[in-house]
Amino acid sequence: MAIRFFHTPRNKEFSFKPRYYNEQKEELENRVKSIKREMGVTDLEDSDKPYVPNIKGQMRGYFKKNVEHKRKSNLRIVIILIILFTAAYFLLYY
Repeated sequence: MAIRFFHTPRNKEFSFKPRYYNEQKEELENRVKSIKREMGVTDLEDSDKPYVPNIKGQMRGYFKKNVEHKRKSNLRIVIILIILFTAAYFLLYY
């Protein structure tokens, strides 16, 4: 076994899969969708329902967590200050 003085990390490997854009295929899919929409054919897979984000609920959860973290950090700071003041008191007056 050899003794190593410096640790040299190995190269990181990434699995990059390049994307291929086929403009003709996308145009064909758009034409097929528009024709299906005109004919009134509804497909379960291909529903064109608009995306409705749940940003309101996500923001409520974020603010609720933020308030809880602030309370915990404030309590932690108060406890640390009390411990420091009592330690300083005992060191100075005893």
